[in-house]
Amino acid sequence: MHGPKSTTIIHEKEGADGYGPAFATAVPNCPATYRRPPAVNAGRTIEAAGVAHANFAPSVGKPRGSEDYSENLSDYTVLQQHVLFWDRNNDGIITPIDVWVGFRDLGFNIPTCLLACTVIPFAFSYGTVMQHSYFPDPFFRLYVDGMHKAKHGSDSGVYDSEGRFVPQRFEDIFANCSARKDNTLTFREVFDLMSRNRCAVDPFGWLASFFEWVTTWMLLADDGKVHKEDLRRVYDGSLFWDIREKRRSGEGWKQGWGLGGDSFIGYRKRIGIHL
Repeated sequence: MHGPKSTTIIHEKEGADGYGPAFATAVPNCPATYRRPPAVNAGRTIEAAGVAHANFAPSVGKPRGSEDYSENLSDYTVLQQHVLFWDRNNDGIITPIDVWVGFRDLGFNIPTCLLACTVIPFAFSYGTVMQHSYFPDPFFRLYVDGMHKAKHGSDSGVYDSEGRFVPQRFEDIFANCSARKDNTLTFREVFDLMSRNRCAVDPFGWLASFFEWVTTWMLLADDGKVHKEDLRRVYDGSLFWDIREKRRSGEGWKQGWGLGGDSFIGYRKRIGIHL
């Protein structure tokens, strides 16, 4: 029988600015708690950082989130805002064709778009349909009002089970995984994040998480890193609209990693190559 020992609880010391928790955030008998520290200062900048925010996605750098964007979509959860880019006719339904068009608008190559418009509707349609029926949709459509039922295991936990945004979990990603503490993630750190979040006996969640993070990397990588603000704007979906506008205007989206999408081979853009 193990009794309490004063040496087994390490209390977090106050930071240099005098702000810090007066309780333990790591203990010796679970080394992972030392390797994965929480973002202890998030609540100083973000109101109620540990409480799920329904319709905007704040961070320490953007405590009001994407303000104008979220105000215009204030009737939708952050998860719904994330997917509205693919609802081309604003009818609350996303078809496999909508998925294809949306990914092409973001500059992904044809093989990636084919994979996305096949896998995403097949894997997630039924969950969103359950808001309306127990029977699957024969056309594999996704319903925006039921999008929270498409949440899977082994994810980051940034969205809660109702599709709201949890700022503390978002800040924890960079506190846990960014070795340089510069609000960026390398490819290796993204894989470490996926490994950290894996739940037992959850192969569907493992694969879904892998697909989502690799796709995010292909869209956002800038000289081998994903930047925090770009990732936050992926969570609320505001970045998708900007990318499409830049591509249509001729300015182009100058970030990414791919095999031909938007002329990228690796993370360097090659002129004249586009699949």
